[in-house]
Amino acid sequence: MDKVKILSNLEIAPDIYSLTFRKLFDFIPGQVVKITTHTAIAPRMYSIASGNNEPEIQIIYDIKPEGELTNVLKSLKVHDEVFISPPFGQFTCNEKVAWWIATGTGIAPFYSMIKSERKLGIMLLHGVRNPETLLFKDEFHSLMNDHYIPCCSGKKIEGVYFGRVTEYLRQMDKIQTGVKYYLCGSAEMVVNVRDILIEKGVAFGDIVSEIYF
Repeated sequence: MDKVKILSNLEIAPDIYSLTFRKLFDFIPGQVVKITTHTAIAPRMYSIASGNNEPEIQIIYDIKPEGELTNVLKSLKVHDEVFISPPFGQFTCNEKVAWWIATGTGIAPFYSMIKSERKLGIMLLHGVRNPETLLFKDEFHSLMNDHYIPCCSGKKIEGVYFGRVTEYLRQMDKIQTGVKYYLCGSAEMVVNVRDILIEKGVAFGDIVSEIYF
């Protein structure tokens, strides 16, 4: 792993942070890096959230009360150092037409994808419990217009679907088939969304998933 200095480490929503550092390696949008602050702390994987033409790499992390690494990460300042691995992973999208479905900070790889290459045939469904955690909402609206569907289960907001992504999918009269569906979120979300898609006629092989912990 390589050592790199932090350029910024900001709380962008309650208990959700954006950490940036200089890009040392090229990457494919959707890939992850391993990060740690010390060799005694096991590295964790985080999706890259920046565009692949940007000079910095951004990752998004949320604070876990029991998290050994995240509670150290949040205290780091500019010029402090972290250890990072080269980018890796197969959660990449080459399709011009597809569905991206995320919950919480699972939005990170899709943010990287849309910042790297604007794809007019992509539909993005993002679900959260609290409205302030609809990360990058304004940018997605600007880049994707009505192809971006934010969902919030905890509070009614104008222009945002009130409910979970699973509820949104269940109430759809017809699900698009013959295209890829990319899912990024908790294991529970991935399993539930996959089951709904299959019930509505999506082929198992057209569902690509990445689970965050």
